[in-house]
Amino acid sequence: TRKPTNGKSFLIRDEKTISGRVHVGSMRGVAIHGLVGEVLSEMGVANEYQYELNDFDPFDAIPYYLDAEIYTPYLGKPLYTVPSPVPGFSNYAEYFAAEYVAVHKKAGFTPSYYRATELYKSGKMDPYIKMSLDKAAEIRRILKDVSGSIKKDEWLPVSVVCEACGKMMTTRSLSYDGEKVSYICDIGPDGTVPCGHSGSVSPYGGTTKLFWKTDWAAKWCAMNVDIEGAGKDHYTKGGSHDVAAAISREIFNREAPFDIPYEFFLVGGKKMSSSKGSGSTAHEMGELLPPTVLRLALIGKEINQQIEVDPAGDSIPRLYDWHDELALNVRNGVADDFSRLYELTYSLEERAGEDAPWMLRFSQVAFIAQMPHINLHDEAESQKGSSLTDEEKTLLDERKEYALFWLNTYATDEHKFILQDTVPKDITLSPEQKTALGLLSEYMSEPHSGEDIHAVLHGLKTEVPIPPKDLFSALYKVFLNRDSGPKAGWFLSVLPQEYVHKMLFDASK
Repeated sequence: TRKPTNGKSFLIRDEKTISGRVHVGSMRGVAIHGLVGEVLSEMGVANEYQYELNDFDPFDAIPYYLDAEIYTPYLGKPLYTVPSPVPGFSNYAEYFAAEYVAVHKKAGFTPSYYRATELYKSGKMDPYIKMSLDKAAEIRRILKDVSGSIKKDEWLPVSVVCEACGKMMTTRSLSYDGEKVSYICDIGPDGTVPCGHSGSVSPYGGTTKLFWKTDWAAKWCAMNVDIEGAGKDHYTKGGSHDVAAAISREIFNREAPFDIPYEFFLVGGKKMSSSKGSGSTAHEMGELLPPTVLRLALIGKEINQQIEVDPAGDSIPRLYDWHDELALNVRNGVADDFSRLYELTYSLEERAGEDAPWMLRFSQVAFIAQMPHINLHDEAESQKGSSLTDEEKTLLDERKEYALFWLNTYATDEHKFILQDTVPKDITLSPEQKTALGLLSEYMSEPHSGEDIHAVLHGLKTEVPIPPKDLFSALYKVFLNRDSGPKAGWFLSVLPQEYVHKMLFDASK
């Protein structure tokens, strides 16, 4: 049984380098670590979740959405020294961190935040920088033995921030005399321009930064980390976690934290139909989903399973349906793992008073949102079979706003509908299709429920006879001027009955 390193409270840690808009994949780590903390808290186990916003890595690439002419001079500098794209933020990292943290909060995860610069400038990393420099030869040996990476004899595990130009990607450490690191600013990877300065610095207080794998191990020690997972790519044999764990154990005399390797969160398809983005950033995904559905997307699968969402396809409606199925399970009084999963879609603070309100399917809400003559609340109450509670009305209106946003940004034409005023002139119907529509017109001379219409539609395929595909395509052509649409029985039931009767009658002639 593990005990907290400090003897009091488990420290859970995660981090993200804030190099621009953060991919939604990084939210998987936020959610997994956050959920571990929530479950420990439910069990009465003291814990703290600390999240590092890494602002001390180099600015190594200019995102496509920024002006290259403005940002090229900053390539190679620490992120915290790069200016914010907009006023009101102290630097580049703070601007993009604020956007990312807002999604954490929306999903109900509220770690304590700190910056990498705070660790380095406060001196908290200094003991580990000294040990790393004193034992640089041993670190070089570990890199070779564990990962096969061979470093030159003069290689040191630190990156120096050039005193002259302020860049850190352009410097090479030359030697360490026990007090200072000598360096030269003479390399220029990825478009960075070295200034040629050479000098020596005391490596403490933020003048240098440990390279990644040593940095990772040092942070475990400096922060007294008990629990920290990472994406599965870090856990390959000889990969970054193996190296960091060896450095932690052999250089800093501390075992690595309890680890949680997890699979990726993927955004399917490289080209999306979107006026605002690809849906690949945490911010974009946060705009698409309400808190409970967002949490379900992040935690709904086992950590060793990939999660893939394509905002332009059916993934978004399916996520909402999955959420609603879990809620139905709870309303039916089933106490199982699925009920527990639904419970976890609420943040720890909200969980105590959580219930499972009834909700109209997202795909139906998205359709009705495009049909101004249909009253959303009335149709919802018709399907529920009783009045909506105030909470259900609020959630329904919220779902409509998310549906409209999805329709206007990511949804393909398959999900967009324009109801026709008259039968489109350019459609061609077979005699069987016209016969079926004529019979359906007679039936629709009076109003009927979606279930009853559905039954009649399936009866027509044998009465006429007509293949179901031909019958349904005829309906969608007449009303939507396209070959597909929402479930036909429900679709016809929510349209004005006289309008449906007339359209079917005209189409059958």
